[in-house]
Amino acid sequence: MPILKNAKKALRVSKRKAEMKRPVRSKVKTVTDAVKKNPSAATLSSAFSAIDKAVKRNIFHKKKAARLKSQMAKLVK
Repeated sequence: MPILKNAKKALRVSKRKAEMKRPVRSKVKTVTDAVKKNPSAATLSSAFSAIDKAVKRNIFHKKKAARLKSQMAKLVK
């Protein structure tokens, strides 16, 4: 457990941010799994949308998003 005052605050902040990021990451994982199970243009489109929203909210880095989108596009090809 943190002892210093600033460490306690940092722990509170990181917990709050993790809680806010959890549903978005979960959504991305759900749609990514859907693309892997059933590669189609519709599932790919929803996955791209979810990934782009995660990048917009600074949950994923833009290069990680590009990598994920590229991997999924290969599956649909």
